[in-house]
Amino acid sequence: MEFQKELDARGLNCPLPILKTKKALADMSSGAVLKVVSTDCGSVKDMQAFANQTGNQLVEQTEANGEYTFFMKKK
Repeated sequence: MEFQKELDARGLNCPLPILKTKKALADMSSGAVLKVVSTDCGSVKDMQAFANQTGNQLVEQTEANGEYTFFMKKK
């Protein structure tokens, strides 16, 4: 998937991945895609809740080798 910006949130625990995602999206234009990589298993639930609350779209999420990758499209 194409993305405009990448956020490495590996090693960070809740709520830091969400806070950093929010900050990164604030600097992006509408329709841009942010790739977030996290090792916090709680981020799976948190990213979906964040998308629902903010109106940003969680386009895709995957898990491999203990790393969770999210693609979030800014509203």
